[in-house]
Amino acid sequence: MSNIEDPEDLLEVTPPKTWATGLPAVTHAMQYSLGQTSVRRTALTLLNINQAKGFDCPGCAWPEPAPGHRAKNEYCENGAKHINDEATSRRVTADFFREHSVSELAEKSDYWLNQQGRLTEPMVKRPGADHYEPIGWDDALALLAEELRRLDSPDEALFYTSGRLNNEAAFLLQLFARAYGTNNLPDCSNMCHESSGSALQETLGIGKGSVSLDDIHHSDLVFVVGQNPGTNHPRMLSALEETKRNGGHIVAVNPLPEAGLIRFKHPQKARGIVGRGTPLADQFLQIRPGGDLALFQALNLLLLEAEDARPGAVLDHGFVQAHTTGFEDFVEQARKASWDDILDATGLTREEIEAVGERVLRSESVIVCWAMGLTQHKHGVPTIREVVNFLMLRGNIGRPGAGVCPVRGHSNVQGDRTMGIWERMPQSFLDALEREFAFTPPTRHGLDSVDAIRAMRDGDAKVFVGVAGNFVRATPDSEVTERAMRRCRLTAHISTKLNRSHTVCGETALILPTLGRSDRDIQAGGEQFITVEDSMSEVHASRGRLHPASPHLLSEVAIISRLARRTLGEHPSIPWEKFEADYGTIRDRISRVVPGFEDFNSRVARPGGFRLPNPVNEGVFPTPSGKAVFTRNDFEMLRAPQGHLLLQTLRSHDQWNTVPYAMNDRYRGIHNARRVVLVNPADLEALGLADRSEVDLVSVWRDGVERRAKKFRVVAYPTTPGSAAAYYPETNVLVPLDSVADISNTPTSKGVVVRLEPAVAVG
Repeated sequence: MSNIEDPEDLLEVTPPKTWATGLPAVTHAMQYSLGQTSVRRTALTLLNINQAKGFDCPGCAWPEPAPGHRAKNEYCENGAKHINDEATSRRVTADFFREHSVSELAEKSDYWLNQQGRLTEPMVKRPGADHYEPIGWDDALALLAEELRRLDSPDEALFYTSGRLNNEAAFLLQLFARAYGTNNLPDCSNMCHESSGSALQETLGIGKGSVSLDDIHHSDLVFVVGQNPGTNHPRMLSALEETKRNGGHIVAVNPLPEAGLIRFKHPQKARGIVGRGTPLADQFLQIRPGGDLALFQALNLLLLEAEDARPGAVLDHGFVQAHTTGFEDFVEQARKASWDDILDATGLTREEIEAVGERVLRSESVIVCWAMGLTQHKHGVPTIREVVNFLMLRGNIGRPGAGVCPVRGHSNVQGDRTMGIWERMPQSFLDALEREFAFTPPTRHGLDSVDAIRAMRDGDAKVFVGVAGNFVRATPDSEVTERAMRRCRLTAHISTKLNRSHTVCGETALILPTLGRSDRDIQAGGEQFITVEDSMSEVHASRGRLHPASPHLLSEVAIISRLARRTLGEHPSIPWEKFEADYGTIRDRISRVVPGFEDFNSRVARPGGFRLPNPVNEGVFPTPSGKAVFTRNDFEMLRAPQGHLLLQTLRSHDQWNTVPYAMNDRYRGIHNARRVVLVNPADLEALGLADRSEVDLVSVWRDGVERRAKKFRVVAYPTTPGSAAAYYPETNVLVPLDSVADISNTPTSKGVVVRLEPAVAVG
C-alpha cells in the first residue's frame, strides 16, 4: 500500500509576491524532481527537455527558440516538475488495485491519485465489481472493439483527447473514428480556446495565431490579457523580457495582479539570480471579469476619435481598404459605445484606458496575447472579434511584430486540431481523407465536450474512449458529468498516471497504460519519434530518452492501431500494422491529407523542424469574401446580484492542468491549502465575512439547481472589487453545464455568479 498521504489543510497566508521565478523556482523544481525519481533520471530529463534532439515538454505549448539559440536548460519550473512527475520511479501495479477498491479511490484527492505513480499494465473493472483486475492487451482491446461493434450507431461512441497527444496518434485517432463512422471527437480545446478558434476563423479565416517568437521580441507593444504566464507558461516571461530589452512595452490586463507580469527574474541569467530582475508590465489594468470586451470597444472608439482629430494619420486606410470588409458597419457600431457602460463593465477609470490608447498611438506594431480569461465567458467570441477589430484598425495583422496570439496551455492541443481532432472538420479535409484512404467519412457534425456530456447523461452515448487527459475533472458541472459517465456501458482511458476519471466508471471500465513523452518508443520498425505543433505553428520532433516505466506499456499509436484493426477488420483497407511499426508511414499520409505538411518526414528531420504556412501573414484571408472581416459586437457586461460575486476558476502555481503537485500557490501567498476563495477585503466587509472564515460557495444559475462547493476558507486578497477567484478542479462543480459561450459552446468558467454562505457544520 502506498505511503503517500493526502496533505492536511493547514492554511498559511503570506503577502503576494511582486516578482516571479529566480533562484526559488530552480530550488522548487529540483526538490520536486528529486522527490519523484533518481538524480540520474532527473538529469536525463532536464538535459533533453525542449532540445532539438530531445523531447518536447508536455507542460505547455509555448515555443522554443530556434536551435543554436536555446539555453542548455530550456525549461521552466513547471516544465521540470511536469516531466519528472511523468518520469517518476513510483509504480501503480496490479497489487495496488487489489488493495484499493474503486469506491475507496473515488474518495481520494487529485493530488493523492497522481502521486501513486505510473500505470504499468492494462486493468479492467467488470460489471458489478468494485475492483480493477489485470487483463491482457489482446483481451482488453477485443473487449473494447466488441463493445464498439455492438452499438446501434457509431454516433453512440465518443473519442476524447487532450493536448498531450502527439500528431501521429491524433491523426490515427480521427482516422479510426471517421472510418468507424462518427465525427464525435471532443477534445480539451472545446473547454479552453474554442472561442479563439471560432472568432479567428470568422474574422481572419484561420483559427490560429499569426505571430512568431521573433514578433514578440520585436513588437512595440504587447498586450497580455486574461492570462498568467508566471504559472501557466513561464517561458513566456523570458520572451516578454526580450520585448522589454528591445525597447518594447507591455500592458497587462487581468482581474488579479500576477507576480510574473510585475517583475521577472530570469533563472538562467545572472541578473535574475543576484539582481532585481526585469520589470515587465508598463501598465496594469485590473479589470472586472468579462470587462475585456468593453475595454477593446473603448480603445477602438479612442482610435476612431483620434482619426477624426488627425485624418489619415491614425488608421491604416491602405490595409483596411485592400484587405478588409465590414468596416463601415463596424464604425457605426463602435461609435455607439458609452463611457458610462465601459467604466461600469471594466471597473477602470477613463484616465487608465486613455493612457493605454496613447501607448497604442505611439506604437508601430502591436500584439495581443490572451488565454482563458477571454475565452471562458459567455461573450468570449465577441471579445476576441473586438480584439481583431482593434488590431486591424492600424494594420497590426500580418506584419512583423504585430498580430493575434492565443496562448495555448497544452503541449499539442493546436496540433491535435490540425490533425483533424474536431467534431466539425471542413469538407475539404474529409474529401482529402476519402482520396487518400478510399472510404467516405461521415459528414454529420459530431459532439464537442459539453454536448458529449449531455449525450452520456441522456443515454445517447454509451461508450467513452479517453486518449490522455482527465475528462471528469477538466469538464464543468462535476456532479452532472460524473453521473453521465457512470451511465456508459463502457469507459476506457488511455493514460500514463492514475487520475479521477479512472474512478468514475461505466458498467465496464478499462485502464490502458501508455508511454510518456519522455519514454523511448521502440516498434517493429525501430526506435520512433513523434511530432508536435506549438502555439506558433512550429512543428518539430520529440524523442523519448528514458526506459519505459513497464514492459507492458504500449504507445498511443500502437493502442489506436490495434484497436482499429480489431474494430474495423480489413474494411476500409488502412495499413494499421504498418502505421504501428513505422511512424514515418503515418507522416507520409499526413503529408498528402493536411495542408502545409508536404514532404513532412524530410522537413521535420531538420533541427527545430519547420513552421506551418499562415496565409494571414501573406495577406491572404481564407474567409468567404477573401478578406479579413470587421465585426459588430454588442456591448455585454457580466452582472452579479446584490450580495453575490463573480467567480473565476484558475489554477495554482504548483499545478499542471487538473493535477496539483503540492498544496501551495506561493506567488499568491497561499500555502498548505487549496479550498480557498480569494475575495477583495471591501467585499468581505460588505458581506459580513471575516478573513479565514469557512464558507460554502453556491453558484446561481437560471435552472434553479443548487451547485455547492463546500468548506472553503475566504482569504482577503487584492482581487477586483465584486469578484472572487478559486482553484479548479475543486470549483468545476459550480460551473453549470448549460452555461456556455455563445457560438463556441465553451464552459463559462471565468464568469460564475456565486454567493458565499457560512459553511454548514457536518456532524
